[in-house]
Amino acid sequence: MTTAWDPYINGFKAYLQLERSLSDNTVAAYLHDVRMLRDFLLHEGEALPFDQISLAHMQTFLHAFEDKALSAPSQSRIIAGTRAFFNYLIEEQVIPANPADLLATPKQSRMLPDVLTVEEIELLFSGIDHSKPEGQRNRAMLEVMYSCGLRVSETIHLLISNLYLDVGYIRVIGKRNKERLIPIGDEAAKHIELYRQYSRTQINVAKGCEDFLFLNRRGGQLSRVMVFYIIKAAARQAGIDKNIHPHTLRHSFATHLVEGGAHLRAVQEMLGHENITTTEIYTHLDRAFLKATLEQFHPRFRP
Repeated sequence: MTTAWDPYINGFKAYLQLERSLSDNTVAAYLHDVRMLRDFLLHEGEALPFDQISLAHMQTFLHAFEDKALSAPSQSRIIAGTRAFFNYLIEEQVIPANPADLLATPKQSRMLPDVLTVEEIELLFSGIDHSKPEGQRNRAMLEVMYSCGLRVSETIHLLISNLYLDVGYIRVIGKRNKERLIPIGDEAAKHIELYRQYSRTQINVAKGCEDFLFLNRRGGQLSRVMVFYIIKAAARQAGIDKNIHPHTLRHSFATHLVEGGAHLRAVQEMLGHENITTTEIYTHLDRAFLKATLEQFHPRFRP
C-alpha cells in the first residue's frame, strides 16, 4: 500500500547514500527503522502530517519494543535511524524541528573485545601452511591486518596501487570513503612481496580485479566471509581456543600499541576512528592487562 511516507523514504534513501555516504548495511537498517515507525503510527490510527509527530509519539513508539527485550545497541540504532529521517525532513523544509531529538538513548555497556597475546599472534602465523599458494596469501593478509590494524573491509579492498612499500606505507580507504596513510612493518611488507611474486602471479585474474591485492583462487576479490573462515582455520591449526574473528587482529594491534606505551592520538589516527572516545576502550584493556600483571607477579596481589 502506497502512503504519503513513501516518496520521503525514497528521498531519505538517496540522501543517506549520496550525501552521507553510509554503508549499504546502515542504509538498509535506517530505512527499516523508519518503515517500522510509519507502520506503527498508521496501525495506531495516527495518520499525522510529519509536522504533527511529537516527542510523545516517538516515546510511545519506543515503548512498544520493551516487551521484545531489544538490546541497548538495537534501541540506539532505531533512535539514530528515525532521528536521521527527521533531520532529512528538516533539510527538505518539511518540518521545523526534530521530534526525536530529546529521546533518551539507552546506556550501553562497553564490551571489551577479545585480543590475542603477542605469543598467540606468532602461533597463528606459524600455523599457516606456506607450501600452498593460498597459504602465502593468507600469511600476507593476516600480517597486514595485524601490522596496520585494518578492518576486514579495508583488507579485501586493499589495492596494489595503494602500496608504497619502498617508503613503508599503505593507503587505506576506510569508512565513508575516508583515506588514511598507515605505516607498514617490514615483516608484513616482506610477505606481501612473497605473495605477489610467487603466488598471485599464478592466478588468472578476473576482469576488474587487477588492482585488488588479495584474490581468491578464481582470481576474484576475497569476500568478508572468506576472511572469517581463513582466520578461524588458522586459529584452529594453531591450537588457539579463543573465539576470534577478523576484527580480533585489529583489536590486538591497538591493544599491543597501548600496552607498549603508544600515544592514544596516534592509535586513533592509525585505526581511523573519528572520535577518540572510540579508541579509549583500549585504555580499559590496558588497565586490565596491568591488573593481570600485578596479580601474577606482585606478592601482595597473589591469593
